[in-house]
Amino acid sequence: MMPLANLEKYELILASKSPRRKQLLADLGLIFRVETMEVDESFPAELPAGEVAVFLAQKKAQAFLPVLQSGQLVITADTVVVCGDEILNKPVDTAQAQAMLRLLSDKKHQVITGVCLVSSEKTVSFSVRTDVWFKKLSDQEINFYIENYRPFDKAGAYGIQEWIGYIGISRIEGSYFNVMGLPVQKLYEQLSVF
Repeated sequence: MMPLANLEKYELILASKSPRRKQLLADLGLIFRVETMEVDESFPAELPAGEVAVFLAQKKAQAFLPVLQSGQLVITADTVVVCGDEILNKPVDTAQAQAMLRLLSDKKHQVITGVCLVSSEKTVSFSVRTDVWFKKLSDQEINFYIENYRPFDKAGAYGIQEWIGYIGISRIEGSYFNVMGLPVQKLYEQLSVF
């Protein structure tokens, strides 16, 4: 039985390839299946960095509209790492991962996750922001992390739940799980009234 009785009328679909999102949603006690669609993740250059995550989550949700059936509820999400005004996407190679981690070293950045809930009746979108502080990272620490954890599927080139998070993150303000890629408390709150 699901903890949210109002969701029993829906087939929940998580539209994400992220194993972390899948685990976090399962840990909420929800029953769902995973289905993804290829979506162009570009966004307008003039869009403020703080709005990109929710824009992309909505774009992913819109891809499901033509095939969405009555009684289905799709959950999409997108996480961006913002340092200053710069958005750090997933690194394409070791050099880019090194550059990102050097940029994040010894300063604060934001992790913003946009979430979109869509059914045939309605759409709800929201975003959650967490401030994260890294200590000064040595090149040796950066290289060890990249070589051993290969964070090429992670925005900003790091996972808070991995070694670099253990040794490098000195402080966070906001949701830890948001930094992992899914703001589960806010998601649960929104699902409970969907």
